[in-house]
Order: sequence, then structure tokens, then C-alpha cells
Amino acid sequence: MLGSGGRRLLTTVLQVQRWPFQPSRDMRLVQFQAPHLTGPHLGLESGNGGGVINLNAFEPTLPRTMVEFLEQGEATLSVVKRALATHLPVLPRAEVTLLAPVTRPDKVVCVGMNYADHCREQNVPVPKEPIIFSKFASAIVGPYDDIILPPESQEVDWEVELAVVIGKRGKRIKAADAMAHVAGFTVAHDVSARDWQVKRNGKQWLLGKTFDTFCPLGPALVTKDSVADPHNLKICCRVNGEVMQSSNTNQMVFKTEELIAWVSRFITLYPGDIILTGTPPGVGMFRKPPVFLKKGDEVQCEIEDLGVIVNKVV
Repeated sequence: MLGSGGRRLLTTVLQVQRWPFQPSRDMRLVQFQAPHLTGPHLGLESGNGGGVINLNAFEPTLPRTMVEFLEQGEATLSVVKRALATHLPVLPRAEVTLLAPVTRPDKVVCVGMNYADHCREQNVPVPKEPIIFSKFASAIVGPYDDIILPPESQEVDWEVELAVVIGKRGKRIKAADAMAHVAGFTVAHDVSARDWQVKRNGKQWLLGKTFDTFCPLGPALVTKDSVADPHNLKICCRVNGEVMQSSNTNQMVFKTEELIAWVSRFITLYPGDIILTGTPPGVGMFRKPPVFLKKGDEVQCEIEDLGVIVNKVV
């Protein structure tokens, strides 16, 4: 789904400018569209915020969606590694529209109260077991798409989160083996309608978490070998330029390995599945007085080494 923010990145006429792709140490996979291309394509971002090379042009047999790409495993990753070592044409960033790096996953798994400092903010004990809920995949939008305020809610809130993308199928995965099932990481915004989360729907969280556009993702899927330590990254959310959340993923109660081991006890994880790992303190509902998103607001969610997503509230 392309909001006006995503559309602003398109130009009416695209002339492919060719200059050598300068490899970075990061492997930053994206899904994108461009005016001269039909449908979504897979790309490689040339550094955080850089231009995009068209992987489907480099290797036409590659799938055009991230889920299909991840399902093919090491064979497709080897193609990307070859692309990294090759001088390839780059599409300027301003002339492509980045989509969410993963669309239509089998599931979006979420974790509640998984930051120690967020628990302190609420004056509640740190959970002894992960608190699991979910979003529907239809909530996913791109890194610059709009967040649509639903008329049913008056209390829409922000939550920046580290998202884990699964790369290999598994059930009852041991924590020691968990990272072998991870493709990489991206930035997520767990937009939340607090009235529906905590007051309505029998206080079940699902409806308050899964309105359309309530899961912006991106800008890229940064592969796990490009992230030195996913549990030591600065994480931040700004609303209209004001810092609302600022913490570090080292505050996570249950780390990626523990979450995968726990979740996979109950459900099979498939390539492309997304795990939102919880949010730090500073959300609107716990401010005094509470603060909620309104039409015209701009939310920036940023995680060190992964990038920033920017979503307008409409």
C-alpha cells in the first residue's frame, strides 16, 4: 500500500543513471517499485539511505518478493553476494519507492513488555515469560507510507521496535540454534490503538494492534551478518522532531534467541515471518497527561545501523 509519503519518492519520468555500485559491508535487502518497472522488485540498498540496485535485473531468475527469496535459502543469498562484488547500475534513491522489506508474511508475532525500562515506566514487574500477541499481515505498510487514523479510535500511540525476520523454517528451535533461523533485522513501528487494546474487545490486544497501516516496516532487511550485535543498538522514536523514546536494545528482557525458542514451542516459524521484539519507555499512554497521535503528525522510528522509517499520520 503506497501512501503519499511513498509516492513523493517517485518521479514522473525515470531515467536510469548508471554508475558503479560501491559495496558496503552491509547487506541491505529491499523491496521496491519504480515507474519503469512492472510490480515489486528485489533490490540491494547501497548503504543506509543510498541508491538501490535491481537484483532482478542482475539475475532475472530471482523471485520478486522477499518471502519467496527467503524460502529459497542459501542459493538466493549467494546471488546477492555475487552482486555485492560486481559493479552494477544504481537507481537513485529519489527515483524508487521502497516498500516494506517483507510483505504478506505467514505471521507477525509481537512481544509485550520486553524492555526492562518500559516495565519500570509502568511500575510493573519484569515478565518471567515472554508475553506474546500478534498483528495481521494486512497491517504492514512501507517505511514512508502514511499511518491512517481509524475513526474507531481516539488513542493511537507510537512504539518503535526491533523486528526480527525469520529466514529458515523451524519448530521447537533451541536457543543455541536460533540465530541460524534468522535472516536479519529491520525497523518496525507497532502503532497501537490504546482504547481498543486496554479498554475494549475484552482487553484482548489484537484489535488495538492490527488496524490497517499499523505496522510500518523498513527501510531494509539488514542481514544478520551485517549487524554486529542486535542487542546493543540505540533505538529511538521522534514525533514531530521531538524525541519520545530513546533507549538501547540491551534493555530487552528476552533476547532474539530466547524469543525464537519460546515462540517456536507453540507455532512453526516460516521464512519471512516477523517478530516484533517489544518497545522501550516513552510511549504516549504513560505520559502525564497522556499524548496520542493526531492528523498531521510525523513519526520517525530509528534503530542504529538499521535505518529510519518516517510515517505521516493522516
